Amino acid sequence: MATKEKTERLAVLIDADNTSSKIADRLFEEIARLGEASVRRIYGDFSDARMKGWRETLTRHAIVPQQQFAYTTGKNASDITLVIDAMDLLQSNRFAGFCLVSSDSDFTRLASRIREQGADVYGFGEQKTPESFRQACSRFIYTENLAIEPSGEGDVKPPPSLKPASAAVPIIRRLLADIDSDDGWVALAALGTQLSNLKSDFDSRTYGSTKLSDLVRKAGAFEVEIREGKGMHIRNRRTKD
Repeated sequence: MATKEKTERLAVLIDADNTSSKIADRLFEEIARLGEASVRRIYGDFSDARMKGWRETLTRHAIVPQQQFAYTTGKNASDITLVIDAMDLLQSNRFAGFCLVSSDSDFTRLASRIREQGADVYGFGEQKTPESFRQACSRFIYTENLAIEPSGEGDVKPPPSLKPASAAVPIIRRLLADIDSDDGWVALAALGTQLSNLKSDFDSRTYGSTKLSDLVRKAGAFEVEIREGKGMHIRNRRTKD
């Protein structure tokens, strides 16, 4: 009898002040692809009228609210509580990774500290999120990408704030040049790994494609070859003499 593969346990910590409740459904769909959201907590002042959307969403996703009243203007007790909880959960050694849902750069050091302990950090935030926080995460996913719908096979309709496929070409070309290859051909799987290592926020959906293979084809700057048992390989398109 086959043994069921163990799903990684994740702690999901949401900064309600910097996250829209409109992404909640897609957020947890995305997290389910990464592991099991064992802990689901959200931080904010839920007595505030601006939190109505989250108050209506909590039960549907079994999110536990951590109420923080705004006693003093300009002081964010929610952020401090989130950090304290994250460190307590980290020291329990029960979680393979943490999902930090915020566009706030104040969580940069927290993300770095969690990774120092050997746990993965998956960041979720808007494109305006400062680079320091994005790069401190093992992987960073733009919340704008959670809102897009497929528009055809391999394609998605990106919001105006996102980028055309051609914008990914320089990044991919740079990595193809860096990966050792006698004939210029590189396995797509190896390229994907390098992309994740170089740019934690790289996501094919940002460029209007659901998968990296679709993006490579759509960009039109690369040759593609499918090798039996070895998957897709690509190289820079060669110009005719």
